[in-house]
Amino acid sequence: MENRKERKERIGVVTSNKMEKSIVVSEVKKVKHPLYGKFVKQTKKYVAHDETNNCNIGDTVRIMETRPLSKSKCWRLVEIIERAK
Repeated sequence: MENRKERKERIGVVTSNKMEKSIVVSEVKKVKHPLYGKFVKQTKKYVAHDETNNCNIGDTVRIMETRPLSKSKCWRLVEIIERAK
């Protein structure tokens, strides 16, 4: 059970829920450009497993790393932090 605590977690916004039992979560972070110093937005997309199909587009969710479930899906939904308005 200690191994679960070492798994990576991400918080992001659901950008797609068109698939059956799958969602796409976008994580946005601001990174300072090394040379010019301007803050640039970087977006990373994760395909996550949503067993109950509860998520809607715009929901803020927490996902956790898991074993590979398909070619592109190796994250699973832990909780819905905030519903879309």
